[in-house]
Amino acid sequence: MSAPLAFDNSYARLPDRFFRRLAPTPVADPRLIKLNRDLALSLGLDLDWLAGPEGVAMFAGNRMPEGAEPLAAAYAGHQFGNFVPQLGDGRAILLGEVTDRDGRRRDIQLKGSGPTPFSRHADGRAAIGPVLREYLVSESMAALGIPTTRALAAVTTGEPVMRERVLPGAVLTRVASSHIRVGTFQFFAARGDTDGLRALADHVIARHYPEAGTGAEPYRALLEGVIGAQADLVARWLLVGFVHGVMNTDNMSVAGETIDYGPCAFLDAYDARTTFSSIDQNGRYAYGNQPRIALWNLSRLAEALLPLLAETEDAAVIVAEAALGGFAPSFEAAYHGGLARKIGLPLPGAGDAELAGDLLRRMAENQADFTLTFRRLADAAADPAADGRVRDLFVDPTAYDAWALRWRERLGRDARGPGETAAAMRAVNPAFIPRNHRVEAVIEAAVERADLGPFEELLRVLAQPYADQPDFARYAEAPEGGGVGYRTFCGT
Repeated sequence: MSAPLAFDNSYARLPDRFFRRLAPTPVADPRLIKLNRDLALSLGLDLDWLAGPEGVAMFAGNRMPEGAEPLAAAYAGHQFGNFVPQLGDGRAILLGEVTDRDGRRRDIQLKGSGPTPFSRHADGRAAIGPVLREYLVSESMAALGIPTTRALAAVTTGEPVMRERVLPGAVLTRVASSHIRVGTFQFFAARGDTDGLRALADHVIARHYPEAGTGAEPYRALLEGVIGAQADLVARWLLVGFVHGVMNTDNMSVAGETIDYGPCAFLDAYDARTTFSSIDQNGRYAYGNQPRIALWNLSRLAEALLPLLAETEDAAVIVAEAALGGFAPSFEAAYHGGLARKIGLPLPGAGDAELAGDLLRRMAENQADFTLTFRRLADAAADPAADGRVRDLFVDPTAYDAWALRWRERLGRDARGPGETAAAMRAVNPAFIPRNHRVEAVIEAAVERADLGPFEELLRVLAQPYADQPDFARYAEAPEGGGVGYRTFCGT
């Protein structure tokens, strides 16, 4: 099967113990749901070929294009704090790697493509609901400017999958800088395989952190690079109200991209304790816990890298602890800088973190919607007459009034005018996010009525999250009751 994909599969050239080579399991009747044409063009791929029979056959896993070297990667991981020494790609198969138009190496992976040696007796398949959720949310995150895996295509399989009930099957084609995880390093560390650990670290340095390879301590620089990338990523999550839902170490990409959109969701009413995932009974991965969990996961990465950091364990621990000490200042700089911009301040100054934090506290006490509050603040920055639309979001509107007096006094000390401030705020405060009730409506339409129209429309809206889009204003509205009680499920 010839194809205009120029594969160059560096991960497949690593030792065989890094993965298992196997082809996807064919499906009965693949049909294209969606092709991400913009992403395909950025990858230098042929749109006509991708949308044609050969492309759809590839997206379904029915036929492999020339140059593909399909494999399921091995990795371990801490799941809800409990270590599992072998996990691996149980329903995903990496087809290979291509180089995009900007010279970046990108993985192309099928998710839901059948069982692998790592499936642990599962079917290796995906239902259409989780596939549409990941497509919508990952593309929304990309439009919001947050590092993420991307959705290249989705197909139905013509076969049912059994979950709580029988559901239509589907396969997602995912694009990522790589699919290497903290858990990938843990896999080799748990086996005492220092040669494998070093080979993996060298591969990641060459692929993601080439500057780390130029110094005297490349593995320390690698650890510091991953820590910095994750600190920035989690800060970005918080700034748009994103809750990943299952921050296990096998779901943390060393490339600093958001990966594995299982039980993810977005805040409606602001509450740092918000947990959506039905399996997160104790709130381990709650919205406000995400920075702490990121540091915990990075500590597990540091433990895995100890044999490479220094000649003795004691010396390696000192190196690891010093690197981990950089997480908090990196995260706080990214988060507080972002919060300052969300309330119209180009750079945080003395007292600004407290000002932003006080707004969040008042929002939590008054069940104010996270996204709408910040978006409407931009209108209020341009014209105090717009204060009313912000006040309406608070159970006690006077809680906003008291804060707004201090906020306007602070804005008055900046040189920018109201119009410039409002424009800058609109550029960082989205009007549209994948509202949980909207995503559920899309999935219901697809599953119950085979209607993909709502999916297409929501996808178009989310592609321009910072534009007002008055014709689609309903997509910016919060659900009744502030989304309290909403629950998500992994879909596996």
